[in-house]
Amino acid sequence: MPKSKPRVILDRRARDNLKKIPGNTRQAIIAELNALACSPRPAKSKRLVIEKESREVRRLRLGKWRIIYLVQDEQPVILAIHRRPPYDYQDLEELLKDL
Repeated sequence: MPKSKPRVILDRRARDNLKKIPGNTRQAIIAELNALACSPRPAKSKRLVIEKESREVRRLRLGKWRIIYLVQDEQPVILAIHRRPPYDYQDLEELLKDL
């Protein structure tokens, strides 16, 4: 039986964020999401340090855009896709509490 293709899970909020992004940028972000499915810890990603959080939360920078995700059983779970600035990571605890 063939192995299933690695995939990325998008949280509802991340899916909503992605729908609002302009076309060319959205396509670049989708390409990065597909790459994350194969390699959830690329060299250009950064692990975020969050108090009282033992799960692996990472950030991937794509120009002015930030992809915030959690690596869970070697599978990326996309929590949010935001433009920076003004995004300042203040909602991380709220994003994580629902998972």
